[in-house]
Amino acid sequence: LLLAQEVRGASIEPGADMKRPTGYLEASGFKYEPCKVVAEIGCNHMGDMKIAKELMKLAKDCGATYAKFQKRCAKELLTEEQYNKPHPVPANAFGDTYGAHREFLEFSKEQHLELHKYGKEIGVEWATSVWDVTSAREMIEIPCDFLKVPSACNNHFEMLQVLRDEFKGDVHVSTGMTTKEEIEEVVKFFEEKGAAKTRLVIYNCTSGYPVPFEDVCMLEICRLYEQYADRVKEIAFSGHHLGIAIDVAAYTLGAKWIERHFTKNRAWKGTDHAASLEPAGLGKLVRDLHAAHQCFTYKATDVLDIENEQRDKLKYRKKQKVNACTE
Repeated sequence: LLLAQEVRGASIEPGADMKRPTGYLEASGFKYEPCKVVAEIGCNHMGDMKIAKELMKLAKDCGATYAKFQKRCAKELLTEEQYNKPHPVPANAFGDTYGAHREFLEFSKEQHLELHKYGKEIGVEWATSVWDVTSAREMIEIPCDFLKVPSACNNHFEMLQVLRDEFKGDVHVSTGMTTKEEIEEVVKFFEEKGAAKTRLVIYNCTSGYPVPFEDVCMLEICRLYEQYADRVKEIAFSGHHLGIAIDVAAYTLGAKWIERHFTKNRAWKGTDHAASLEPAGLGKLVRDLHAAHQCFTYKATDVLDIENEQRDKLKYRKKQKVNACTE
């Protein structure tokens, strides 16, 4: 599929809707709007509230719309065997067992409320992913725009039911390591209560840290539009790749949200730092997305005002013999 098919013989009248592309996006009633950027802090705060707030402030200064965290109840989420096993990468461990490691990185409900309040104070919205029923029930009490379901838990229908039926905000769901049939099950689950079209946001995602470009599979955004444009609220993109070279492509293909892991220092201890953007990278990403939004339009007139001077100066207009220069 092409994002913008060539339209021959068509003209765009001044005052027409200049932000609507042709092709599959046009069929869905799509209009380019400023992209919403989620700085996924996750657990990159390393269990330190001071670092968490610093990362929120950095995300805000970079132009991110949301600073997002993660919330788990380790003893509910993990089996006893998983809880008591050592961390698979000891250098990244914050505890003697994987369970102790997870507990160390967790913030309480009260601490998340504090971060939510701090975000309001500095001008960036708070959000979080939830991984289990207990975490979902705690976090729905915080008045936020959305809660996120990570790829690992999008088949946890008991938790999804809490978010669908007891939460008033939007529910964002990542689709890494998820089959097409499983995505369909999630959408149908929300459709059962009429909540998919009004509250469900689906993210194209590949679960890896980091993900090589050939495994990003960005054209899945096109497939999600074909399958779900008229069934869910919005389509989004969560990237675990390195750098910022391809995020504008996701926005071009129709992603309304771009989520990227965020840290202050990629060399810090922890699993996610290596696949995260530092402030310089996030700031440039936001800059590039703003520039892309500005450029996604048609010409209002055949010759723009900015072109008139160059047209008067450079446009070929002299009628002469082809071999005039050799005579």
